[in-house]
Amino acid sequence: MNKLFLIIILLFNVVTNAQTDISSKTFYKHDQFLSSDKMEGRFPGTKGNNDAAAYVKKHFKKYGLKKFNDNYYQSFSLFVKEGLNKVKSDTVVTQNVLGYLEGSDENLKNEFVVIGAHYDHWGWGGTASGSKKKDTVAIHNGADDNASGVAALLCILKELSKPENKPKRSVVFISFSGEEEGLLGSKYFIQHLPFDKKKVKVMLNMDMVGRLNSEKELYMGGAGTFPDGVALMKKTGENSGLNPVVHSGDVGGSDHVSFYKAGISAVGFHTGGHPQYHTPEDDIELINTEGGALVSQYIYTVLKAIANYDQPLYFISQD
Repeated sequence: MNKLFLIIILLFNVVTNAQTDISSKTFYKHDQFLSSDKMEGRFPGTKGNNDAAAYVKKHFKKYGLKKFNDNYYQSFSLFVKEGLNKVKSDTVVTQNVLGYLEGSDENLKNEFVVIGAHYDHWGWGGTASGSKKKDTVAIHNGADDNASGVAALLCILKELSKPENKPKRSVVFISFSGEEEGLLGSKYFIQHLPFDKKKVKVMLNMDMVGRLNSEKELYMGGAGTFPDGVALMKKTGENSGLNPVVHSGDVGGSDHVSFYKAGISAVGFHTGGHPQYHTPEDDIELINTEGGALVSQYIYTVLKAIANYDQPLYFISQD
């Protein structure tokens, strides 16, 4: 009982003290750029995909993230099926974009919390794509899937990079490519970690967080994969303007699954499905930018709490 009481007090202090200036204007700016027609749906191997990666890299550099292996890019290859998009079957090169904010604690800075969101989407669609309208060749802008997740990632980065917010553990920020083709970017990252896998304590993933509904529901799976995760998620929801729907398991189907399958605690966040999912109609006009800012604030608070956990972090299977 005493231990539980102390945990609740700790979480209360974290939640009530985590005030930020994360704004809907900043969220909109990032989402609008990444989901614009000039990105042409950000399909791996295309100019639009590379331009989106460069945009993320620019902000990683701006906010002082350190490089792994002297590079913000982690390049890998994937096979493009004939009938998909700007093509005949071919092998293309794309890249994850990553960097890290070093922790402030002399010992805990050797542990990593990872936060990520994929930036790729379906380009112009086509018969071999995951589009729900395979017979319509048109730009799939993916404003929710997943320009919204990257927008949240960059909002959180801006806030956490402030000197007064520096966490005890180191935090890896990563934007994956190749998610739509089968979580390829996150799988590659797990298979080519720039540090010992045992040092990765928790992964937080944002995929489709831009369509907060009228009930203010933020869904998450995997909250029970690390100690007191469910309690943290529920406590953070108090006075947040959100209604967190918290699942201990139900890890889901985005990039955090690659971490969970590798025995790493992982939580996925999303605001729910909609009829525009994987269609050319997933555009910026339908994004709830105020909701996106609220979600970013919530996940920032969770991230900072985990990165500052005084108790040990370890994997808890939810199979």
